[in-house]
Amino acid sequence: MGFSRLIRRVRGALATLPLLGLCIAAPAAARDIPAVAAASDLQFALTEVAGQFTRDTGKAVKLSFGSSGNFHRQIKEGGPFEMYLSADEGYVLDLARGGLTVDEGALYAVGRIVIIVPPNSPLKADGSLKDLAAALDAGTVRKFAIANPEHAPYGRAARDAMKTAGLWDRIADKLVLGENVSQAAQFATTGSTAGGIIAYSLALSPKVSALGQYALIPAEWHDPLRQRMVLTRKAGDTARAFYAYVNSAAARAVFRKYGFVLPGEM
Repeated sequence: MGFSRLIRRVRGALATLPLLGLCIAAPAAARDIPAVAAASDLQFALTEVAGQFTRDTGKAVKLSFGSSGNFHRQIKEGGPFEMYLSADEGYVLDLARGGLTVDEGALYAVGRIVIIVPPNSPLKADGSLKDLAAALDAGTVRKFAIANPEHAPYGRAARDAMKTAGLWDRIADKLVLGENVSQAAQFATTGSTAGGIIAYSLALSPKVSALGQYALIPAEWHDPLRQRMVLTRKAGDTARAFYAYVNSAAARAVFRKYGFVLPGEM
């Protein structure tokens, strides 16, 4: 190959380098889809908010739903989440004390619990839990679903409500524990149990409300389900934008629709 021809080839290769840089940069920007850990009571509400966020901004987030306690542990162990929405603000504040978050986050909602019963259940949807007490006396309740109180805030609220009603010791050996409140809702509405206590936000969703009757349990029967969100130290630009969006009027309208009590409206 002649020297002049070699020079032309080298120049041609060098000329492609800026284009190569653009090709590398574009996928890098496209990969800014943050992992968001969210309490399972948000399954329907936050999915709707995230859809609006994408339509309004062109940005996307990857939502994972589960028990707040399990996500708390995963973030402590170095999990990849850039944002965390807990159903128990205590988990967020603990992460903040450990230096794993950018700050102490913000309260975004307060949740409620309901008793829900499927068709053909021996129970009625009675928020006072008197019908549940009568069914326990009659021996017609063999299984009843709640989320696991060990790591699911809605499970703790269900336990506290039944303690308030004087039913906990009588029903403890009949409980079917969901890994999170979403799984408890599945157990409570499929007919495998007589019913259960789940998040109001799940009961209000068309998918769950079609599967049974529900009634609110008095809020004063359990500690408030103060739900807090926070950005972790891993948070990038899209996570920060989504965090701000969850505080927006559009997102608050969605949370209100799913039965949450909002900051400033308590």
